[in-house]
Amino acid sequence: MENDDRTESQIRKLEAKYRDSGQDLASYLDGLLYQRYLTYWDYIHLDTLLSLQVPRTHFPDEEIFIMYHQITELYFKLILHEERQIVDDKSQDIGFFTEKVNRINNYYKALISSFSIMVRGMEREQFLRYRMALLPASGFQSAQYRMIELYATPLENLVYQPQRKSLTGKESLEELYEMIYWKKGATDKETGEKTLTLKQFEYRYTPRFIRIAKEVKDNTIYHKYLNLPPELRNTKALTGALQQMDINANVNWPLMHMGSAYRYLNKEKETIEATGGTNWKSFLPPSFQKIVFFPEAHDKETLENWGKQWVEHHLNPEKQT
Repeated sequence: MENDDRTESQIRKLEAKYRDSGQDLASYLDGLLYQRYLTYWDYIHLDTLLSLQVPRTHFPDEEIFIMYHQITELYFKLILHEERQIVDDKSQDIGFFTEKVNRINNYYKALISSFSIMVRGMEREQFLRYRMALLPASGFQSAQYRMIELYATPLENLVYQPQRKSLTGKESLEELYEMIYWKKGATDKETGEKTLTLKQFEYRYTPRFIRIAKEVKDNTIYHKYLNLPPELRNTKALTGALQQMDINANVNWPLMHMGSAYRYLNKEKETIEATGGTNWKSFLPPSFQKIVFFPEAHDKETLENWGKQWVEHHLNPEKQT
């Protein structure tokens, strides 16, 4: 009897729900009768997911390379999912803000700790062979990672470090975008010519990047932080979470890439170019780029020595094992 009452109550609630939206409950109940039971593999599209690894060579480790990058992009999507919620929130709720940043840090933590798969999980000789079939594709072309940066901080903080002092504050978003730091990583240092990797990337994603920059103008995560009342902005939990996000995104993550690059691309007498022709030795070190999403969350000493204490080991090939 109790179950009958509960069922009747649920039906009345459903009737009210669909009536309020001008829909007919009976039609939806018919659909429920005809609908198949949901399975795990259908819900997450498992068969499709497992079919997305398509190597271009016969080397077994290439499949590891593909899967790791796909997993990385899924984590980037999770980070963007949290960033958009922070940007869209109008409540200035400090608990909500802190929770979202902590989630982002958990995603970065998983990414950084898993990078040993790339550093130690593939045979170097296999990598050096199958990589030649990937030209000019490069992890440099991860659009989601660039979107993470755009949601996190204003373009002024992403300008190539030597050019920041010359900024007047009157530059348009388009002008700032042209000075963004990562473009220098895929530009020939001698000729100033853009690599094909960069040309492809710009052609595919520049309109989207500019659109995002306009959407979040004066409303990035950093702006959200600065616009908090002082008593909230100085909350230790939030400030600490933002500091950690900066270190994760702009120090630890690049350094893991450096460790991988040194293992696979560095030799005693020469440096092998990355597949996209990126200047990885001058592009990846955090102390060179000094990209900081949330400058006001850090003390002066930290900003002046950004990344140095973490980088020394990675810049010394003799210390690599």
